[in-house]
Amino acid sequence: MRIAIGSDHAGFRLKEKVKNRFSSPQIEFSDFGVNCPEPADYPDIAEPVAEAVARGEADLGILICGTGIGMEIAANKVPGIRAALCHDVFTARAAREHNDANILTLGERVTDPDLACQIISEWLKAGFQGGRHARRLAKIRALEEKHCKKT
Repeated sequence: MRIAIGSDHAGFRLKEKVKNRFSSPQIEFSDFGVNCPEPADYPDIAEPVAEAVARGEADLGILICGTGIGMEIAANKVPGIRAALCHDVFTARAAREHNDANILTLGERVTDPDLACQIISEWLKAGFQGGRHARRLAKIRALEEKHCKKT
């Protein structure tokens, strides 16, 4: 599995912990920065991670900032991205199973590192269930296409 990962300065420490915890022969990380805790703007990281996922260069993405909110908003501006901010294991599983979320966002300032790893583990294990959820996902894609044509 190829995972694009990135953080701003407020998520740097958690990003490094995640890479250390989940790096394995089955998981390959592409790190889009930042590489130090110096101030950085989250849209500058969210965009290339989201584009890598949208183009299929990565299977999934993980973005981390202080709260996860900014990364989620920025990533969701890229067509084809379904970024989900998760604070617990249940929403992480539901984000994949029901919404086919292809990017997980987390907040280092609001999520305990051990819980963050549990959230990621559950999110990675879960898969899209299809069925009634596929119909809803198709409606999301139609909304995206409708609004992308206007710009």
